[in-house]
Amino acid sequence: MPSAYRRGRQGEAIAAAWARQRGWQVLATNWRCEAGELDLVALDGDVLVALEVKLRTGDRHGLAEEGLRPGQLDRLLQSLSMFAAIHPEHAERLWRVDLLALTLDRGQLQRVTHVPNLTLT
Repeated sequence: MPSAYRRGRQGEAIAAAWARQRGWQVLATNWRCEAGELDLVALDGDVLVALEVKLRTGDRHGLAEEGLRPGQLDRLLQSLSMFAAIHPEHAERLWRVDLLALTLDRGQLQRVTHVPNLTLT
């Protein structure tokens, strides 16, 4: 299994634990549709949240929160809209896209940055 794949899965596992510790209900991980993939979909109270996970091992390639690529937020919003449409129990909820940036050092979690409600700029 490639190391990037393992790191991605490790980041998503950390994110799921992070969400559950805050009382969020995790609904799906690695949810795919024609618009893209959602790393994690959860309920924060009554709000449907797509949590985009960015993981870095150190900062030599920039901070984890700088990892959102141009156009990615638009695809995340489209994907979350499709998730809500496919799951009618969530169709009437408010929803948002959050970023969870994780930095590891020698396999240990060093930094967690949560950026709620990303917007297009």
